[in-house]
Amino acid sequence: MLFNISSLLFLLSLVTGTLISISSSTWIGAWMGLEMNLLSFIPMMSKNKTPYENEASMKYFLVQAIASIMFLLSILLVNLMDFDFNHYANYLLSSALLMKMGAAPLHFWFPGVMEGLDWMNCLILMTWQKIGPFILLSYKLSMTLFSMTVIMLCVVVGAIGGLNQTSVRKLMAYSSISHLGWMMTAMMISYNYWLLYFLIYVILNMSVLHIFNSQSLFQLSQSYFNNSNVMIKFTLFISMLSLGGLPPFLGFLPKWIIIQNLMQSQYIMLVLIMVLTTLITLYFYLRVMFSTFMFLNQENGWNNYNQKKNLNSLIMSVSILGIPLLFVMSII
Repeated sequence: MLFNISSLLFLLSLVTGTLISISSSTWIGAWMGLEMNLLSFIPMMSKNKTPYENEASMKYFLVQAIASIMFLLSILLVNLMDFDFNHYANYLLSSALLMKMGAAPLHFWFPGVMEGLDWMNCLILMTWQKIGPFILLSYKLSMTLFSMTVIMLCVVVGAIGGLNQTSVRKLMAYSSISHLGWMMTAMMISYNYWLLYFLIYVILNMSVLHIFNSQSLFQLSQSYFNNSNVMIKFTLFISMLSLGGLPPFLGFLPKWIIIQNLMQSQYIMLVLIMVLTTLITLYFYLRVMFSTFMFLNQENGWNNYNQKKNLNSLIMSVSILGIPLLFVMSII
């Protein structure tokens, strides 16, 4: 995405909207921040004026507008309804925020919108756009049947939805839905755990999406990168395994902490479902890399590769950083 004055203005407005939303002391102020964030992101989505981007921005606007109406309605109902019926309004408020961030079962718009965007906007949609709804949802989040159902739906839909995808952007969208379940669990345990998970998730997403963007990779059929060297392929392989949460890489660290806390709280069935579905997500991450390494013997050994080797080494070292961290945690 090419940055100019208008792009920087919209980006500043996007960040400001989220900051207003999470720092507001009233629900109306939070709603205003979310709307400011929404109206700043739509021009960024349709920057290149392609039909796919216009379709994605229209889908995003309609869904976010519906979620905003639900959010406003729930705020009014909380003030108007008796205390006995107040929790129904809270469910409506939570559902509106879940729809805004694309969590299952209100995820229907998320893969379609991701498919129409470039990688920079995909990164913003998967990371920054979730901060506001997540912080607001944390005010109403507790270990209830509703929350546990949403968590299980997120990890199951994120795992099964990515199995038959040939588009890498849709695959990353379902991966994001799966991670939402883990992040919601982290938020219910502790705000600090959610912050740790979210930061590691952002770093790993930036690593993976940087390689996808540099290689112009959008479909699984393109994933053999016949014009790139082994180092880039291995970097992507390690980063995606880390994003999937395979030990001993960095992505496993927050999941290990969450599993430990859930086991101490005797949520054994929830842990079992989350771990099993994570294995399925690891399977479709491996699908991306399968054809990549199958075509190694067809590459030209005399190509003059002009790649950013320092950046690739940094990306790989981020994922491998988890090995000493996990070793230190295991002996403490």
